[in-house]
Amino acid sequence: MIILQVQDLSKRFNGETIFSKVNLAIQEKSRIALVGRNGAGKSTLVKMIIGEQSVDSGQIVTKKNLTIGYLAQDTGLDSDKSIYDEMASVFAGLKAQEHKLHELESQMSAPDLDTTSEDYQTISSQYDNIRADFEQHNGYGYDAEIRGVLHGFGFEQPDYDRHINELSGGQKTQLALAKLLLEKPELLILDEPTNHLDVETITWLEGYIQNYSGALLIISHDRYFLDRIVNEVYEMSQGTLHHFTGNYTDYTRKKGQLVEQEWKEYEKQQAKIQKLQTFVDKNIVRASTTKQAQARRKQLEKMDKLQKPTGDAKSARFSFTPASKSGNNVLNVVNAAVGYTTVLSEPVNLDVKRHQAIAIVGPNGVGKSTLLKSILGIIPFLKGTAQFGTGVDTGYYDQEQASLHDSKTVLSELWDDHPTTPEGDIRSILGSFLFSGDDVAKMVHDLSGGEKARLLLTKLAMQHNNFLILDEPTNHLDIDSREVLEKALNQFDGTILFVSHDRYFINKIATSVVELSRQGTTLYLGNYDYYVDKKAEQLAIKEHDAQKNAPEQSQSEPEQTTDKKNYVINKQVQKEHRKLEREVASLEEQLDRLTKEKDTIETEMTKPDVFNDLGKLQDLQTQLDETNQKIGETESNWEAASLKLENMSEG
Repeated sequence: MIILQVQDLSKRFNGETIFSKVNLAIQEKSRIALVGRNGAGKSTLVKMIIGEQSVDSGQIVTKKNLTIGYLAQDTGLDSDKSIYDEMASVFAGLKAQEHKLHELESQMSAPDLDTTSEDYQTISSQYDNIRADFEQHNGYGYDAEIRGVLHGFGFEQPDYDRHINELSGGQKTQLALAKLLLEKPELLILDEPTNHLDVETITWLEGYIQNYSGALLIISHDRYFLDRIVNEVYEMSQGTLHHFTGNYTDYTRKKGQLVEQEWKEYEKQQAKIQKLQTFVDKNIVRASTTKQAQARRKQLEKMDKLQKPTGDAKSARFSFTPASKSGNNVLNVVNAAVGYTTVLSEPVNLDVKRHQAIAIVGPNGVGKSTLLKSILGIIPFLKGTAQFGTGVDTGYYDQEQASLHDSKTVLSELWDDHPTTPEGDIRSILGSFLFSGDDVAKMVHDLSGGEKARLLLTKLAMQHNNFLILDEPTNHLDIDSREVLEKALNQFDGTILFVSHDRYFINKIATSVVELSRQGTTLYLGNYDYYVDKKAEQLAIKEHDAQKNAPEQSQSEPEQTTDKKNYVINKQVQKEHRKLEREVASLEEQLDRLTKEKDTIETEMTKPDVFNDLGKLQDLQTQLDETNQKIGETESNWEAASLKLENMSEG
């Protein structure tokens, strides 16, 4: 059943069309991602849906009495209540029912009330009705529900009495989301819900909302999160919405196929137009062929010409190029302690070699950003020091953007650091980071978070360091900019140490992962997926060993042991499942690449200069045969892997 429908919606601002003819349908159990570049109009559309902005044309139709919960980006909970009392306010109706039930119980147990009387029957009937509704709405379990959600966001029993107005902005945002989850609106709209969350909390949130009873509409740049949650994607692009089924990875694949098909159709039509036009130009003045030429001219005039396929506004293009190479030993930290007045993590050990890309992960508050600042000497280690190797030149990306000057323009922010560089060169560099025209005259304090992030990256690229230390570099960046950054870092001929909660980004960049905890550092030699698999394996073994070594207890023990064994088995199955998923995805990428190669070869063979050259034609035919053979082999492997994955999923 459709609970909300957007029909031909349009919005203009200051005479400029933001989007037009937008259509969207949300079902009862929808899991929808709304994606698009920063400034494309995603948040505007959402604000129109919730009634915060007016509709210029079109309409929004909703189910009667539809409840909508909305969490704006970086919006915190404003309350003078304690954490627990604020969460409990969601269940005020249940608490009132609970109080009423106690009252009725007291009345029914009064010694002077005859159990056979009409009054007793009335009270009893009222009690039964209220209790039934109370039980239906989890009246006996709401306290456990509150505690479970608070635990998921990292708030434990000692935190319950803390007043919300005393908390940090990030904690207030987490609590705003927690309260929304407890309220369970029929439609939950979340704008960047994973901001301010560490990896552990994001993983918990994924599990929680996968079982959410209502519909979800999510704006997010967290591609890993979207892959696990959504089964529909609406892309805001070129002033309208485009609908795709599947998760984020499915969307990117289908979009690529769509763009490729659009180009093929466009180029095919262009070739036809060129052929017709050439005939007209050559024959229009000849008496014998004038009629044929006129007929073709009319054909051209009547033709519904396809627009040249275009994407959104141009992407940023940049690279990090070190001015010199460092030695093989880049950074060494031995048995250090991180913190301010009290230790956050100890012992901290890092051994960074040239060309490594090391991701630092861990819960919020454990000192990840502090560790980077201690390495750079901004905040001293409580114990130990950082030793840099020979020829190491560090560049630092600060998520707090403290190195930017609010009172400067974009142009002067960069030019003041490089006064000998010609203005034209500075403007050209800024242009490659999407600062063009009047953009360079903007004051830094007027920039959006995404623009400030790109400006910081511009400054970093201009330093030509060989060791990049990055603190949450993908914050504020849209997906397109994140992909450009990933490409630039993967091509970087240097060393990278970075903190990030963007698991997709970690997967693309990291050669190893260092987990930071209260007990110090633990090294995992692989990307994020390897880290997750290894952690799950370690946990399963630990729990299995604990169960194996536990003393014999009651009769329920064998059942619990079996559960633990099943847990270990399930973890191994999950690991194999993820491995198969990656294999299938890799084979699909190979098929796409091979199909493109085939199309390129076939197109080349149709060219006149090749067609008439027997030697070239034979060489291309050989390449085509080899490519077709590879396609056949890849298809067979894909079918086998897909079938195995399907059977595993069904099992």
